Amino acid sequence: MRLSAENVCPQQHFLLEVSASAMTTPPHKTPLRFYARPNDLCWCKSGLKYKRCHKESDNREWREERKRNELTRIKPGEISPRRMVPPHIAAPDYALNGRPGRGSGKKTLNPEELSRLRKACLAATQVLKLAGAAIQPGITTDELDAIAHEAIIALGGYPSTLNYRGFPKSICTSANEIICHGIPDGRPLQNGDILNIDVTVFLEGMHGDTNATFAVGTIDETSTHLIRLAHESLWKGIHAVKPGLPIRVIGQAIQNHAHAHGLGVVSDYCGHGIGDVFQNGLQIPHVDTAEATTLMVPGMTFTIEPMLTLGSPHAEHWNDGWTAVTEDLARTAQFEHTILVTETGAEVLTQEPNSNT
Repeated sequence: MRLSAENVCPQQHFLLEVSASAMTTPPHKTPLRFYARPNDLCWCKSGLKYKRCHKESDNREWREERKRNELTRIKPGEISPRRMVPPHIAAPDYALNGRPGRGSGKKTLNPEELSRLRKACLAATQVLKLAGAAIQPGITTDELDAIAHEAIIALGGYPSTLNYRGFPKSICTSANEIICHGIPDGRPLQNGDILNIDVTVFLEGMHGDTNATFAVGTIDETSTHLIRLAHESLWKGIHAVKPGLPIRVIGQAIQNHAHAHGLGVVSDYCGHGIGDVFQNGLQIPHVDTAEATTLMVPGMTFTIEPMLTLGSPHAEHWNDGWTAVTEDLARTAQFEHTILVTETGAEVLTQEPNSNT
């Protein structure tokens, strides 16, 4: 089926209604080819080394795919001046100089800190819902940034991305082949685009972080499949959270689900610890990583934010220093929640009360 924005719930994380075939039939060749090294056994299970089997044909297919996608690639638009934050809004330490400090260095939060984090997370949830509801063909991502900026200010918060290491806008907007960190600009969204909006709010000394991928108008079945599996993969990662287990199990769950449905998983970017600093030293890989040995403990807070791709999971970057795109320019989708490790599993902090999305 084709997906229309009119039949999608504008909540920050939504379940897409797709046909059974869209859920079970991979739209692309297995992503394993993107992970193969020359001397590995070929992904096709022929028993031959990759370099003597599918390497040449895969490279040729990759070049052809890249050439096709060049025709519709996203091009940078005009970036408007930085939006101002009223002086009465409490701002993070980097608001003026762009250089974030180390914060408390804590990886777990006490009840009072968690109470403040919950408020920041709820605010981010509300702003993402509002910005997502405004998506339609013809609107610019700069206009979405303005909507989100004003909503964050109205809630008494500071837009965490604004001047974080010099980022010029209040949210990230990443369309089509843009993996993450897209800068809102003057390009009007087109019918058939997909758009990720990433919102982080600094409120009462804490950062709450969430994102979702939305349809712009009516999108094709392949994009529907991609968005659905990105959302499912987020929840596979969340359900893998258990105290006493290593962080690695989160990436294993996400990777296994994505690969089973023919999609790639970006490994260049990962989830992160969060609290009184936007990103602390804790990293949450979305692929199976042997080095991810940190054990989860109650009170730990971090984001899970898998980025899935129709093609190559490897990233290239625009010269703006921020925008990451898939190297073959194939589409990508992402969802994110901030979670708390509890005594029995995970509590999702960036969702509305009584929501299960």
